[in-house]
Amino acid sequence: MGAIFQNFSNLTWQQAVMWAIGALLIYLAIKKDMEPALLLPMGFGAILVNIPLSGAITQGLEIGVLDVLFQGGIANELFPLLLFIGIGAMIDFEPLLTNPKLMLFGAAAQFGIFFTLVVASLLGFPLKDAASIAIIGAADGPTSIFVANYLGSNYIGPIIIAAYSYMSLVPIVQPPIIKLLTSKKERRIRMEYTGSSVSKTTKILFPIIVTVIAGLFAPRSVALVGFLMFGNLIRECGVLNSLSQTAQNALANLITLLLGLTVAANMQAASFLTLKTLMIIGLGLVAFVFDTVGGVLFGKIINLFVKKKVNPMIGAAGISAFPMASRVIHKMGLAEDKQNFLLMHAAGANVAGQIASVLAGGMLLNLIVK
Repeated sequence: MGAIFQNFSNLTWQQAVMWAIGALLIYLAIKKDMEPALLLPMGFGAILVNIPLSGAITQGLEIGVLDVLFQGGIANELFPLLLFIGIGAMIDFEPLLTNPKLMLFGAAAQFGIFFTLVVASLLGFPLKDAASIAIIGAADGPTSIFVANYLGSNYIGPIIIAAYSYMSLVPIVQPPIIKLLTSKKERRIRMEYTGSSVSKTTKILFPIIVTVIAGLFAPRSVALVGFLMFGNLIRECGVLNSLSQTAQNALANLITLLLGLTVAANMQAASFLTLKTLMIIGLGLVAFVFDTVGGVLFGKIINLFVKKKVNPMIGAAGISAFPMASRVIHKMGLAEDKQNFLLMHAAGANVAGQIASVLAGGMLLNLIVK
């Protein structure tokens, strides 16, 4: 009888805390609908790996299944890249192609990444970890996974949790920051949308041209940008509609599920419950906040030099959290003026941010990896 309960004595309070964290992630996924496809498996995985002598992770010579998945899907960047195909298939770049100037807002909204890179370095994080933490500001889970793993960061678990958590918290975090930086008059600025059509040829050429240009400027971004743009090419080519739907739904959902479980291999109590984890979550918030600040302030600066004013709120949509950020800006515009329709402008900035965040990730890799 004693042998049955023997493993109970191996349970530590740190593992019990990780069970609670896993339960919290499951609660947020189910009750609050916060990225359920990722947080649910991640929460369950956190419990799996923190059971004493868990067979889900490597114990001595016995290889755990989650470690196998990690080596086969994350250590070689396969899972995040496959997920990018699905994301690319979901994105409609027409709002950006209609108004290419919105690409500038996507670039401006990456300010927090480079600001946090400096702050994290000053706080004593090695450059590879500082860069991995900074990319949380992109609010782009797959890019965070790719960069953190490529650089061999020691904190991939908390980085991914922070990245996906802040993606879900866009409707909570962004509005107060935007209101703090803008006046009611600025938030009521209306922007006319012409809605000029974009040719099919342009939509097909766009992902190819972006991949080539991005590759020339930031060669290490080719995998990230290329898989994202390949997904979009599947969407726009018009001859692979069934594959496009599969990429958007079945592929993206399955890979996200596997990502959640696999990432949990890095959520073992001994390495997760540290002061560094709290610092990473805090720095991730700093990156996210300053990305929003950068986008909004860029809109305000633009208005100093143009006659036809832009609503500076659309700058906040320049982060990569698609389509949450554009929806938040649209709702804020309607709250100030029921005839202020900003959705298409915000969507253009939002998809620009998707490209810009991937390029920012590639730039960090070029900067650090020699």
